[in-house]
Amino acid sequence: MARQGRVLLVGAGPGDPELITVRGARALGRADVVLYDELATLELLGLVPDRARLVNVGKRGHEEPTKTQDEINALLVAEARAGNCVVRLKGGDPLVFGRGGEEASACAEAGVPFEFVPGVTSAIAAPAYAGIPLTDRRHAASFTVVTGHKDPSRVSQETRWRELGTAVDTLVILMGMRSLPGLVSEILAGGMSPATPAAAIMNGTLPSQRTCVSTLGELVQAVDEAGLKAPTAIVIGDVVSLRTGLS
Repeated sequence: MARQGRVLLVGAGPGDPELITVRGARALGRADVVLYDELATLELLGLVPDRARLVNVGKRGHEEPTKTQDEINALLVAEARAGNCVVRLKGGDPLVFGRGGEEASACAEAGVPFEFVPGVTSAIAAPAYAGIPLTDRRHAASFTVVTGHKDPSRVSQETRWRELGTAVDTLVILMGMRSLPGLVSEILAGGMSPATPAAAIMNGTLPSQRTCVSTLGELVQAVDEAGLKAPTAIVIGDVVSLRTGLS
């Protein structure tokens, strides 16, 4: 009887290889094929058996992808149908701006068994490593995570930045460096005070992590002067003021 393959959509975590879950590490240890993203920590590939095949299917920032999403979906299905244990290693959490839902849907439609293995998202981990809690009962009881880079094919579904700025206590923006000036302008236009504490965290949880703290009104200039580049997480809210004592 032919062996039944399966796909495991594994979150690699935010960068620090020690932040992968135990279940994620075990999945890598039994993989026949690993399709990994550019932002997945390459050190984790050392957990993969020597017999396994490694395929880089990722991209960084706005660069052209190594493979299109349709090609990745087809490869997942084909490898699983061939009887392989396929690990799709994705940076952060596979279901937080990681297209894990799309890949799972492709598996479901093809009748291929799949499993989600959650990972630690940089939206929480990067601020934590910088000494910034997203909630704190003295300052914030709510937070939201939003992408600054939306699918260009869905321009009708615009993020309502003006409303977001005053709807929650802490705002976390991922993948927003390219459009940061415009995003900040919209948030300010929505009524958030330019004196609101803000931070930008580049390469969160890695030894190369750098953090720039400013106010919302001066954030764009501060980030530019600090020379921060993607991947960078932006945190806006009073909780940023706690970094002084917690970093």
